[in-house]
Amino acid sequence: MASPPTAGARPDDVRRHNRAALLRRLHVDGPCTRAALATELGLNRSTIKTLVDGLTDAGLVAEQVPTRRAGAGRPSLLVVPRATAVVVLAVDVGVEQLTVATVGIGGDVLGRRSWVLERGRVHPVDVVDRVTEARRRLADELGVDAVAVGVSVPGTVRRADGQVHEAPNLHWTDVPLGEQLSRVLRLPVQVGNDADLGGLAEHTRGAARNTADALYLSADVGVGGGVISGGVLLRGTGGYVGELGHMVVRPDGRQCYCGCRGCWETEVGEDAVRRALSLPGDADRAAIVAELRSLADDAELARHRLRGVADWLALGLANAVNLLAPELVVLGGLLAALPPSVVAEVEEVVRRRSMVARASGHLRVATAALGGEGPLLGAAELAFEPVLATV
Repeated sequence: MASPPTAGARPDDVRRHNRAALLRRLHVDGPCTRAALATELGLNRSTIKTLVDGLTDAGLVAEQVPTRRAGAGRPSLLVVPRATAVVVLAVDVGVEQLTVATVGIGGDVLGRRSWVLERGRVHPVDVVDRVTEARRRLADELGVDAVAVGVSVPGTVRRADGQVHEAPNLHWTDVPLGEQLSRVLRLPVQVGNDADLGGLAEHTRGAARNTADALYLSADVGVGGGVISGGVLLRGTGGYVGELGHMVVRPDGRQCYCGCRGCWETEVGEDAVRRALSLPGDADRAAIVAELRSLADDAELARHRLRGVADWLALGLANAVNLLAPELVVLGGLLAALPPSVVAEVEEVVRRRSMVARASGHLRVATAALGGEGPLLGAAELAFEPVLATV
């Protein structure tokens, strides 16, 4: 149910609040009847009628007969968001790939462009140029231009202005990416950390849907975390939160680029998984994922080959669960390809070792439902947040 407007709010403010709540409900959960909208949003039917009629007149929604009918009689019309009525540009700046997509209301990806990047040679000016090119081409194809931009970056980002403080695997330091994109595109731009946005996407459309407290942990070249607390993304002071990959779990472990030894990402990140699988140092992401998936039907072999990664993963998660008390842990990135038997074993160990998990009795560990799309879809949600409140 949508939160009620502040007591004493003016009628116009109440209408805007209710309109935004209804549009967000359709954006996140899809088509719905007027009666169900009234129940879910806690509004009377006349108010819902006024809101739906207004959104229909504005071209944001349409009413349709459901394709599947339940029972006899005249079916209730479904209120359906029109995907192309408002679109945003979602950008995922990865270490090895740049993806730009147009996403419409309802979360549908309407078009995309991707480029392979050379690791360690991703220049901000090239990102800006390619996003600008993709925006133009996608707008021409769709016939609709984006109204806002959301960007996912593997680094620490200042939410106020999209300043990338540090993205080590891109070799970026103090890059004003949000300002640069906004100036060139002449659109509002929101920039966020990739793990934060992966967590936001899984909470909105994936494995953590309908979960109030969740931890999203993604391991690729680096390791990062996104925290959902009380149903919202935990953003911290200035937007810097979730650097779980640099939690020290093994003081005598390998040197990390951050200057410490034994950071969590040195034990469960891409290099650690590659070593555990005895793959060559130049084995790419696809090769690592293929090897992980080949172990899915052999629990004993999977346990043997991934024992070290699983042990350090469970240890770090036990600490994180004690601190954050999630009801669900979602494993993303390479961790989403772990064999089910290994995921189950990690869950059992975390439940046993975490005091909070033992007390709550219902911690679950699951793999990401959105796969590698999480940061991209999370970037779209980041862009939609202010748009849905004002459109």
